Amino acid sequence: VAELWSIATGECLRTFEGHSSPVLSAVFSPDGQEVLTASADRAAKLWSASSGKCLCSFEGHSGAVRTAVLSPDGQLVLTASED
Repeated sequence: VAELWSIATGECLRTFEGHSSPVLSAVFSPDGQEVLTASADRAAKLWSASSGKCLCSFEGHSGAVRTAVLSPDGQLVLTASED
């Protein structure tokens, strides 16, 4: 699970649920509209930051995905795993 928190209030604003194993990293897209998570379940997922809905799942690794990042233009996802 990844959670989005308000700095001003300390309140949890959104929860991103859908991975079947622990989330190992989470980053914002360059425009702040999406969140990209990487998980021990061998997948990365792209989420809507405003709704918390999963927009896309990137699967295919045989090991835990340790980190995932978006390209500066937000058009590509780079994943690193324990494959």
